[in-house]
Amino acid sequence: MASKTGSNEGLRELAQVDRLVHEPARLMILMVLYTVDVADFTYLINATNLTDGNLSSHLAKLEAANYVEIEKGYEGKRPRTLLRVTEEGRQAVESYRRTMQQALQNMKDKPEKKA
Repeated sequence: MASKTGSNEGLRELAQVDRLVHEPARLMILMVLYTVDVADFTYLINATNLTDGNLSSHLAKLEAANYVEIEKGYEGKRPRTLLRVTEEGRQAVESYRRTMQQALQNMKDKPEKKA
């Protein structure tokens, strides 16, 4: 019989993870933006391989949470959308990273079960 102490600790931490960040497409977007000062929409499409609509939908959710800042404008006569991660978004990514690292560490520290 498995002990509930320790083994559930990592699972409880995972239950606290920010689901907005945890979704794979949004995590990709945030990770790309975390590593650059600013990116345009085309750069993000190429980096994530998301469709225009899918990327737009995820960006809208991240913007509503104040995790990304979206600046729409023009370069000459061509529309251009610039994106950057906000300080709140950076903190969310860091919190997510710490939570995942701790959960994985707790799993690593747990002795392996024998079949």
